[in-house]
Amino acid sequence: MSSAMQSAYGTHRVVEPLGVLPQGAWKIDNSMVVGEREILIDVLALNVDAASFTQIKGEAGGDAGRVGEIVADIVARRGKLHNPVTGSGGMLIGRVREIGRALAGKTDLKPGDRIATLVSLSLTPLRIDAIRAIHLDRDQIEIDGQAILFETGLYAVLPEDIPEKMALAILDVAGAPAQTARLVKAGDTVVVIGGGGKSGTLCVYEARKQAGPTGCVIGVSPFESDCVRMRELGWVDHTLQVDAGNAVAMMEAVSAVTEGRMADVTINCVNIPGTEMGSILATRDGGRIYFFSMATSFTAAALGAEGVGKDVEMIVGNGYARGHAELALNLLRESETLRRLFEQRYV
Repeated sequence: MSSAMQSAYGTHRVVEPLGVLPQGAWKIDNSMVVGEREILIDVLALNVDAASFTQIKGEAGGDAGRVGEIVADIVARRGKLHNPVTGSGGMLIGRVREIGRALAGKTDLKPGDRIATLVSLSLTPLRIDAIRAIHLDRDQIEIDGQAILFETGLYAVLPEDIPEKMALAILDVAGAPAQTARLVKAGDTVVVIGGGGKSGTLCVYEARKQAGPTGCVIGVSPFESDCVRMRELGWVDHTLQVDAGNAVAMMEAVSAVTEGRMADVTINCVNIPGTEMGSILATRDGGRIYFFSMATSFTAAALGAEGVGKDVEMIVGNGYARGHAELALNLLRESETLRRLFEQRYV
């Protein structure tokens, strides 16, 4: 296919249905012959979206081998890792093998560069040749395979000072702390739902920075171990061991520690559905809610807020913000505590 016939957005790879972008397609062409406006990558590891990995683990009954079979089947059927249940994907790390001729002068990449793709696996042509390891505890799968990055595809060259798997873990959720930095201002009361998880921890840390000494950061998790860890890290003013799926319990718990003022900003990082109303009721009128979680039903959020008469600004969990990769990596560089935590949990 000539470069004139190829699309910077990858629509030339769409198999069915025609006329849509790769992310919205049911199936895309995952043949690994690089086009003139594409980059071919030798894949080392996949970092599966948390909502997707949780669903797949549940379907597999926690069996790692079965998880691998489900993932391989999705890729074989769809040409990409696009979970048909959650609609989400993840991202990958790998080495550049070949750069299409039309991109040769337009990119700073060169063959051999280690990169992390910053676009979803739900739109990335992917071929899995072998699964080498499955890490159920950190949503990562090591593979032998290849992938295609389109001309408009975002990426980050992996730094030398941060191990690959740690960089993959943090870049997968880089949008969360970047959006937190945009939303939180000095003196704000911030509720982070799922504050003990990977993205939640980064949001708690960034919220603490932005809210400052006059602000209040509240971490929420139904698990005692998460609450203990949040307290030990020292970036929260309060921890609430409450299930965000219980909207009334969430409202009452946040009301108790804020003396009824509720949150100025609520950040939802959980990987299970049904927490929309808990987020809404935890937030004051005129406050803002950032739904980073791909388990969110935006229909439920919109109709739910209307149903309880809540005037809140609700923000779709866009995983991209300009400069988000460097911001997220710099968090590891500036906080030895945060880096040590990621080394222990994700490497």
